[in-house]
Amino acid sequence: MNGDALVKSTTKIMFGDAGVSGTAQYMSQLIWILFLKVFDAKEEEWELKKGYVPVIPEGFRFRDWADLRKDDGSKDLANRLTGDKLIQFVNNTLFPFLQGKPVSINGKDHLFTSDDPKALIVREFMGESQNYMKDGVKLRQLINEIADIDFDDAGTKHDFNDFYETLLKGLQNGGKATGEFYTPRAITKFICDHVDPKIGERVADFACGTGGFLAEAITHLMAQAKSPKDIATIQNSIYGIEWKQLPYMLAITNMLLHDIDNPNIIHGDGLALNVLNASSKDKYNCILMNPPFGGEFNKSNLQNFPDDLASSESADLFVARIIYCLEKNGRCGLLLPDGILYNCDKAKVNLKRKLLTECNLHTVVRLPESVFAPYTSINTNILFFEKTGKTKETWFYRVDKPEGYKHFSKTKPIKREHLQDADEWWNNRIEIEDPKDDESDKITFKSKKYTFEELEKRDFDLDLCGYPEKEVIILTPEETIKNYEEKKHSLDIKLEKKLSTIIDMLGLQI
Repeated sequence: MNGDALVKSTTKIMFGDAGVSGTAQYMSQLIWILFLKVFDAKEEEWELKKGYVPVIPEGFRFRDWADLRKDDGSKDLANRLTGDKLIQFVNNTLFPFLQGKPVSINGKDHLFTSDDPKALIVREFMGESQNYMKDGVKLRQLINEIADIDFDDAGTKHDFNDFYETLLKGLQNGGKATGEFYTPRAITKFICDHVDPKIGERVADFACGTGGFLAEAITHLMAQAKSPKDIATIQNSIYGIEWKQLPYMLAITNMLLHDIDNPNIIHGDGLALNVLNASSKDKYNCILMNPPFGGEFNKSNLQNFPDDLASSESADLFVARIIYCLEKNGRCGLLLPDGILYNCDKAKVNLKRKLLTECNLHTVVRLPESVFAPYTSINTNILFFEKTGKTKETWFYRVDKPEGYKHFSKTKPIKREHLQDADEWWNNRIEIEDPKDDESDKITFKSKKYTFEELEKRDFDLDLCGYPEKEVIILTPEETIKNYEEKKHSLDIKLEKKLSTIIDMLGLQI
């Protein structure tokens, strides 16, 4: 079963249950089952190591109640809990126990007290979760769908990845209201490729969503690993913060799927840090981010930033945090909306001045407006900068839509190969003039570099090498009438010629 088919089947089961209403509950219901399945699969791997003590005790592991099997590995359907017994076990025993509450089984008290970091993750995760389903038979059907995924089978694991990606797309539907837009994989990979994290460097995302940037960084780092020591180093190199519950839960699961045994993902506010008090533990070598655009934030967080940077835009505040939390010689790849480039209100100008004064903003890559379609039409840009001192010059490069694409969409998303021209330009930077399609003397650029002094003279308006716009010419009433008469006369002549041709072809005498 492929990922799409699995999503459809699980959706059908849950929407037939009176306890599940709406996409948010569907997602939440699925995520906790998915998490326990993934965690148990990882525990089976960890148990191969000598001296490993299981985090989740026997009787509460996924394999013990959800995926019960006989000694020969076949399904033990007869002894799998279902119906009311399953509902009662999940609601009254499993959830309380994994949340760290005492439960009594056959007169014996049980308490999940392990201080293993993995146990802390389980308790926090399950504390954020809830079983919405009321029909124990349908819950059993749903669990069976997830239980049948075999992580030892490469093909099935690939299908599961499809399933997981489809889940992430489902979560995207809620992005419009919050300012959160989950980044296409082509963009996360492009940014990660050019920031190029190295083993031993700490990588962070202060608004990590479902962990897309961090997962890409892990893949990038794992490809460099040459020893168990390298892999152990990567395990402790990834850090994320996410405010919203569902993305946080998916981020944890995503990290486990990417072999991060103790995910350092914080369920918290990425703007809660007082940047002036940022210590060494708050600083990172590589920061990869797509901060919320214009999303709501706790206004009390403004006190965490200098007065001259206290913007009303959440994205601006995240930029400020990055500047303060980037290690010396550290690198950042950051997605931002057009507004921060051209808007010249006081806070934004101060922010851009600080960015270009304290960091080397070496590249701005401008993206087509439909990259995040259908979730938003906001124009976005990728800013690449390093904490290496003042900017001397900044290159701007515009990514044009590929031939045959009027716009990107949910069914025709941007792909990594669509950014290949940008990759080639990156290593051989040249100024590129736009071809002229009119008689205007105006010269525009697809790519061009500007010095710090040139940008400063523009009051740090960074709206450069943008997408050509057709000029709107506003005419006076007299000019409008004259223009109309000229066009009418021209059309009359063309019509007369066509009529004359038709008459001649028909041999008519008029």
